[in-house]
Amino acid sequence: MLSKNNIKFINSLSLKKNRDSNHLFVAEGEKLVDELLAHIPCEMLIATDEYVAHQSVNVQNLITVPNQEELKKISFLKTPSPVIGVFQQRQNVFNVEILTNELVLALDDIQDPGNLGTITRIADWFGIQHIICSPHTVDIYNFKAIQATMGAISRVQVYYTDLVPLLINCQKKNVPIYGTFLQGDNIYSTQLTSNGLIIMGNEGQGISHHLQSFIARKLFIPNYPSNAKTSDSLNVAIATAITCSEFRRRLL
Repeated sequence: MLSKNNIKFINSLSLKKNRDSNHLFVAEGEKLVDELLAHIPCEMLIATDEYVAHQSVNVQNLITVPNQEELKKISFLKTPSPVIGVFQQRQNVFNVEILTNELVLALDDIQDPGNLGTITRIADWFGIQHIICSPHTVDIYNFKAIQATMGAISRVQVYYTDLVPLLINCQKKNVPIYGTFLQGDNIYSTQLTSNGLIIMGNEGQGISHHLQSFIARKLFIPNYPSNAKTSDSLNVAIATAITCSEFRRRLL
């Protein structure tokens, strides 16, 4: 049974400061929670009797409720799912040596949690296991971001750090640094490497000016046909998907 303290505590995790101080986050939905349970320690699981009856649940702090109606008290969704999990945040520290062998995404002040979650899911699809976020990028443990990852957060490591020292380090190690721009080299005809850092910019402003000087390889995703009047730009998650797809296509 859900206690008042349980309800108050779970609701408090809607705020970043509370998530950070407790090193916890909330996830909702059968598919998402099942995936996270296989990879990330679960602090608390609240589920309907029916869900528990059909699942092999091995969680120390398991709270069962008779139906989904009871879950409305703690659900962040309009229609609550049969299961809500409170999971431990990962404390990730990035090793720059990874960049010498792997492709890594860097996100510069992404603001929309849905975009961040979708980008994490895209990275997972294309076998990119590391995403480095600027300090002002939205919190990956925001509820909407977690839901949008569709479980990819269990496989993709997300880090927060100042990007400038990272880029300086990349230059010292001769790691290729790519960025997407409205003016750049056509991504489909430009030589691409199997390792390096790909920077994706803010939804409205693009890549920050103080980062642009580090980017020697500026990529442009052309519209079609080239002389047609089209939208001003692509959504950052869509642009990330196209960019990752082209990098991986070169390896096929």
